[in-house]
Amino acid sequence: MELQFLGGASEVGRSAILFKGSKHIIMDYGIKLNHKTEYPMPLGRVDACVLSHAHIDHSGNFPFLYKEALPITYGTDPTKELSQLLIEDSMKVGKKNHQPPKFNKHNLHSMLERYASHEFGEEVDLGDYTLTLFDAGHISGSSITKLESKETGRKLVYTGDFKLEPQMIQGSADIVKSDVLVTETTYATRDHPEREELMKKFVDEVKETLDAGGTALIPSFAVGRAQEILAVLHKSKLTDFVFVDGMARKATQIAMRYPEYMRNADLLHDAIKKIMWVGSEEHRGSALAGSSIIVTTAGMLNGGPVLSYLSKLNQHSKIFLTGYQVEGTNGRKLMDGKPLLIDGSKEVIKTPWVFYDFSAHAGKSDLYEYVRKSNPETVICVHGDQKTSEAFAEALNAEGFKAHVPRQGDTIKLDF
Repeated sequence: MELQFLGGASEVGRSAILFKGSKHIIMDYGIKLNHKTEYPMPLGRVDACVLSHAHIDHSGNFPFLYKEALPITYGTDPTKELSQLLIEDSMKVGKKNHQPPKFNKHNLHSMLERYASHEFGEEVDLGDYTLTLFDAGHISGSSITKLESKETGRKLVYTGDFKLEPQMIQGSADIVKSDVLVTETTYATRDHPEREELMKKFVDEVKETLDAGGTALIPSFAVGRAQEILAVLHKSKLTDFVFVDGMARKATQIAMRYPEYMRNADLLHDAIKKIMWVGSEEHRGSALAGSSIIVTTAGMLNGGPVLSYLSKLNQHSKIFLTGYQVEGTNGRKLMDGKPLLIDGSKEVIKTPWVFYDFSAHAGKSDLYEYVRKSNPETVICVHGDQKTSEAFAEALNAEGFKAHVPRQGDTIKLDF
């Protein structure tokens, strides 16, 4: 058996791992959004596809696989709908930025028609292998993939993005025993802050902003983060002040169609009864008229309705960043004190900002715990920058594991 790394190796973004045995199975096929769109390497034969979750760095180039073949894609129900939402949005953004995707709407339709939804723990027959999906605890429908050889009983586990510590909306990831473990390493060199303490500080600072007569502007990833933030605000009895703008509305509606994939679906259900949905420029003006909380896309300030708010905030307002800000994005520029690019013009934003680490990824301790309890012979470190992945691999090697850090295009041969 071979694993070929077509993307997401020694980098974060465009995840794509090709399993090459009696069947060729691609696990994720995403894109990397920066100043330009970066795609995974092309692949030849593909017999089946696995989509771990909807985020664009894992799903974004999936329709390309349907230009010349019609494989089945395996994943969960929420992943299907949320992926469609994000892929369609990325197509619009690409067209606007004169970077059209490598596929068209017909290819996306073919992908959706050939999508096979499965629940966690349900075994799928793939010839010489059995495929099983498990809860990854990352976002709604996110899954950990296990491929098991019927002949040898050996198991390959691909974590995708996962989190062991429960979030407000998502539960903890399942730990799956493995012989070969392919794991994300995004935060392999540091831990995230304790969640309860983080939420308390966040809520207290939001309340301070409201009490001062300002707007708490919360740029948020539409899928996953926005629902988490809404649940936190509702639990803190702040939903009377909340306005939601952008794609988060559709993403929340999709998530609510699958309450069985959430830990606290009732909390989110109650939240969306009380919040105010923004649907026009007039509504945006109302959202800024008094003390308010605005949860809006995009999470890295690179597009979406958030750009229409940034220059209109009053002097008592504050920007709450809740997710990782990629180098080159407006969010990172804000953190670095640089002008932001808004509608083609550079603009200095003087509104103060704060960062709260609401990451839905495993931190250092989670990653070590997962590897030790999964207990593989071989660990392959992906979805992290090279230095981070190498530091994690070095520590695992010292514990007796065989750890590898592949680069783009590498192939690793394994007994399976």
